[in-house]
Parts: sequence; structure tokens; C-alpha cells
Amino acid sequence: MSEVRDEVNKLGSSKESVYPHAEPFDRPTGWRRYHYHPITQVLMLGFVCFMCPGIFTALTGLGGGGQVNSRVQANASAILYAIFAFFGLFSGSINNILGPRWTLMLGTLGYSLYIASFLVINIHPDAGAFVIAAGVILGICAALLWTAQGSLMMAYPTEAQKGMFISIFWTIFSLGGIMGSAVAFGTSFKNTVSDTYVGFLILTLVGVFLPLLMANPDKVIRTDGTRVNQIRHPSWKTELFRLYVTLKTDPWIILLFPMFFASNYCYTWEFNNYNGAIFTIRARGLNSLMSFASQVFGSVFLGCFILDQKRVRRRVRAFYGWILVFLMVLAAHAWAYFYQKTYTRAEATKNAYKIDITDETYAAHVCVMIVHGVLDSMLQTYAYWLMGAMSNDPAKLAVFTGFCAHHTDKSLQSAGAAGSWSADAAGILYMNIFLSTWCIMIAGMIFAAPMVYLRVTDHTDVEDETQ
Repeated sequence: MSEVRDEVNKLGSSKESVYPHAEPFDRPTGWRRYHYHPITQVLMLGFVCFMCPGIFTALTGLGGGGQVNSRVQANASAILYAIFAFFGLFSGSINNILGPRWTLMLGTLGYSLYIASFLVINIHPDAGAFVIAAGVILGICAALLWTAQGSLMMAYPTEAQKGMFISIFWTIFSLGGIMGSAVAFGTSFKNTVSDTYVGFLILTLVGVFLPLLMANPDKVIRTDGTRVNQIRHPSWKTELFRLYVTLKTDPWIILLFPMFFASNYCYTWEFNNYNGAIFTIRARGLNSLMSFASQVFGSVFLGCFILDQKRVRRRVRAFYGWILVFLMVLAAHAWAYFYQKTYTRAEATKNAYKIDITDETYAAHVCVMIVHGVLDSMLQTYAYWLMGAMSNDPAKLAVFTGFCAHHTDKSLQSAGAAGSWSADAAGILYMNIFLSTWCIMIAGMIFAAPMVYLRVTDHTDVEDETQ
């Protein structure tokens, strides 16, 4: 144990381990100048998630995975997120060992398999076990993908650019959901759900190979001329002990746990208990399209116009962001409550009338999806920004993201999602799931407030990294 402790101290106690090179580096020439630019790498990272998690989100947004009976999808999602929650505890270690490109590529494979399972069950309705098995595999793969994504996305920007980089990534990622929803909406006119699944499968297969085109992090030069820190490769024992050291030396991260838990808990009510319960298949596709489009606005607005305002101190920006997200939580759910009162699970499952895009009441109902889409992206952006404000060290950030963070997956988020999907599969009343979602999101923001007040400073200094 003492050897592990010595290695941890060697990895994390010196200034050189946090910023190995303080002097600026000369940028490469030719095509490498553009390929190794941090914005290029974040764009490529965004397109990986565009093709895989983005399409998965579009599938989820259809309500029940586009199936009439949502029980199989709810069970698969519950198992998926439970596996994700557990495996996320160790995915940061795997990312540090394999490197981000291989970790990303391994992570993308599960998305293709999961999409293929819905194509299979659409042809063979008794193949529910295959969908659940695919959910188990995707739980492992998603933990790998999102841990690699989180550590890279927060390591590439300078302190002043973190909000902008998060917004760039979240915008591209959301476009995956937009594109997938547009495909689903277009094919719904022909009532051919299988065509939707085939299109989704092709897109995810493209995403499998994109990580191979990305540059290694140690070749990327930030816009201020400094090189991105190399991701280190400690032993498994060392990495587990570093997790303990991280929580011991940076305990404020614990106050963010409820917010991470809440951020994925909300999807069950929004997509299955609202979109999947009272709308036609065609309307579901358009609803999810509008929801994901609104996420682009929410992320860009909060990231670029609030969190990265250089004229305002970072500590003040943190409070502005918290207040805005908290008010959105209250407003979005207060509005949705009046619609949730009008139907129950028993009514929705008895072939009740479904709202279509041609109905007079459709416009008012789809606005709920739009507002919740804005809230989702703002909450995810704010959570990532808060973690970025706590550290600039990618090895430390890999532990953070693997253990607790974001966009929608990650350990605590997945634990919340597993709980809500399990409740849906068990047939819990829609109103109960809705009220629990509302209360958990409010609690998450309240618990995060002391961390914002006590931990966020105007600058992240080297000394703060090594304490």
C-alpha cells in the first residue's frame, strides 16, 4: 500500500505533473497545424458522439425506442444504466491505460449493437432477451466512451475557453439527436420503423471508426501555446488509490453527486411517460427533433453568454449559472405538471387517443418538450463547467468524469437513470415518476450551491491542484 501511496504522490504532488511544460510551444506547420488544433479535436470528438450517443438519444427520444410496447426498452435501459453506474467507477482507470482513442473506439461498438437489437425485435417480437443483452454490453461501452470524452473535452481548452468548448461539443452532440429524430420523423410517414433502425445503425457504424482519425492528446497545442498534458498510465492499484485521494483532497465534488444523479433521471418521464404516452409515432419523432434542437440553444446560451463572459469574474459567473438553471428547473416542471394531471398510465395504455401533429392541441404540448430540452442542455453544460473549474489536470478529470459526471450518462447519472427506468418498467404511476423527477432536480441544485460558494474561485492555480 505504501508503494501505491508513493506512486500517487509522485504522479499528483509536483507542479510538473499538473503542467509539465509552462513555456509555450511552436505550432506545427502544414495540415498538422489544423489537425492538432484543440478546436479541431473537440469537433471530431463531438462527431463521434454525434454518430453514437446522439443517435442512441434519438432512439430513446422516440419513447419506448419507437416500439408500441415500451416495457422491453424500459427494462433494457434500467439494466444498461445500472451496468454503466457500476462500470463507471473503473472506466477512468481503463481510459488512462488504453488511451483516449482506443477507449473511444471500444465505447462506440456497443451503440451499434444496441441499435441492431431494436431492428431484430421489430422483425422478431420475441427477441426481447437480445435487446436486454445488448443493453448490458452498451452499459460497459458507454462508460468507456463518456469517460474518454469527458477527460479530453475538459483538457483541451484554456480556463477562459471551457464554457465555449463544452458548448461546441454539446451542440454537435445534440445535432446527432436532431438528425436521428429527423430520420425517424421522415420515415414515420411510411410507417416503416425498420427503415429508421437501419439508418440509425449505419450512422453508428460510421462513428466506430472516427476515433482513429483523432490525434493523441500530447500532440495538441492549446490556443495559449501550452501543450495538453499527457494522460498518464498508473497501475490499477494506483488508480484506485488515486480515486480515494481525489475524494479526500477534493471532497467538494461530493456536493455535486445529487445534481449528477438527477440529470439523467428526468429522461424517463420526458421521453416515455410524456412523449411516448400521449403522442403518435409521427408526433414522437417531431417532438424529439424539437427537443434536441432546443438543446443546442440552451447549451450555447449558457456556455458562451453566461459561463464564459470574460468581463465577469468566474465566481460571479458560477452564481449566475446556478440561479438560471435553478429557475429553469422550477419553471419547466411547474408547466409540465398541468399537463401531467390530464392523463394516467392506465389511460395511456388502453389505446387512448394519441395527439398527432395535425391536432390543435399539439403546439402547446410540444412546447413542454422544447423547454425541457433547454433545461437538459443547460444542466449538463453547467455540471461540466463546474468540474472544469475544479481542475485543469486531465488525469484528475478522468477520475472525476469516470466517477460522477455528464450529456446526458456517467456513473451517478446512470444510477439515477437506472432507478427511473426501473420504476417505469415496474408500472409506477406517471405522476409519481414526474414528482420524483421534480424533487430530485431541485435537491440536486440545492446541494450544489455550497460547492459553488465555497469551491469555485476566479482562477484554478497550480497550488490548488497539488493540495
